[in-house]
Amino acid sequence: MPRRLLSWRGSLRRLAIAALFAAVGSGLWYAEEREVRERLSWMGVPTWERLTPLSLHRVLRNDGFLVGWSDVRVSPLWASYVLRGDRAAEVGDRPGFRRDWRTLWPVTPDSYRRSGYDRGHLAPNYAIARVHGASAQYDTFLMSNMVPQRPDLNRRLWQRLEEVVIDRFVPRHGALQVIVGPIFDADFASGMLHRVGLIEVPEAFYKILVVPGERPRALAFVMPQEVHGDEPLDRFVVSIDRIEALTGLDFFPNLADASERTLEGRVATAGWGLEAVSELPGRFE
Repeated sequence: MPRRLLSWRGSLRRLAIAALFAAVGSGLWYAEEREVRERLSWMGVPTWERLTPLSLHRVLRNDGFLVGWSDVRVSPLWASYVLRGDRAAEVGDRPGFRRDWRTLWPVTPDSYRRSGYDRGHLAPNYAIARVHGASAQYDTFLMSNMVPQRPDLNRRLWQRLEEVVIDRFVPRHGALQVIVGPIFDADFASGMLHRVGLIEVPEAFYKILVVPGERPRALAFVMPQEVHGDEPLDRFVVSIDRIEALTGLDFFPNLADASERTLEGRVATAGWGLEAVSELPGRFE
């Protein structure tokens, strides 16, 4: 057999083996990715009501939570995580903020300097650490998990909501699916002009809480940037449908239509004990 033909067959064989390894590796990665997404996002990660250039985003997988990152907004669009009452890891010291190499644009710990905005967590440091451990807590300080928040919102009202969720709602219900994210100006051109460095500044923020199960229950909030911080939490309760209208996102896309209409179309606070905790002060007040 000619040497050239043998060489060609050898190259073809090596190429086939490489393709096989790539296919197996991709399959294993996809299976693992799907398993993690299902574990951290009940009824599917948020998708879009309709596709536009602004809807392009990537799902970043972290220890204990997922982030939907937009390279257009230079901001996370949502974070998804599960909190469970049967887990109580030790909460360590706060790690330092750090850049996430996965973001297209350079967002660094100094990006907010002298802006008047705090580096606000979407996936919260304390709750994630308590449920998912030190490695997950470390990931919450990636800049891909940060959004510009006014101090009175971040340190007071938003902080109070985070505490009520982990200290009161999780023990009450056993487990919660949480999705949280920013709400931007509906006029993108206007929003383009309101930035901290490269990062678009949101007008408000949402948080969706769901008790999973055959008959799921939900509680959702929208909090604007301009708050005093001492307002009662129940003032900001809205329907999930309202958040979808403000963000263009479709939450829980794998939920059956009938269940979705019931869960997302109404405001139902019964069973949450919200009135009893609505005016509780934060830990640092």
